[in-house]
Amino acid sequence: MAAQAHNAERLPIRAQEDVVLIRQTVRDFAKQLGMSLVDQTKIVTAASEIARNTLIYGGGGWVRIEVLESNPRRGVRLIFEDQGPGIPDIERALQDGFTTGNGLGLGLGGARRLSNEFEIVSRPGEGTRITLIRWKL
Repeated sequence: MAAQAHNAERLPIRAQEDVVLIRQTVRDFAKQLGMSLVDQTKIVTAASEIARNTLIYGGGGWVRIEVLESNPRRGVRLIFEDQGPGIPDIERALQDGFTTGNGLGLGLGGARRLSNEFEIVSRPGEGTRITLIRWKL
């Protein structure tokens, strides 16, 4: 049975203030599901990393935050999209320590480890879509 999404919210990513709002909104969704503090922290941290990447490297974009239900599981799905330059080498970008900026290079790989499900679709010159899911365990 496919997971069904509901209680969705779509937020823009245009400035650092948007990253803060996304963190707060993701935490609210996770709390509503009754996620543990550890799981809340993991999904919020992953959301923060990908939102920052969307802003800095993708030139901004948006995120769709959804509650997922796939009996008996419930979770939060985040879909980040931008129309930036894309990621030419996804496998390399997922390696810890790889960065094209001034960061630590933990963003994509770290977000993947903090998620139960993680997917990147990117085409150079067209943009990137990153989907991550954290299930309530």
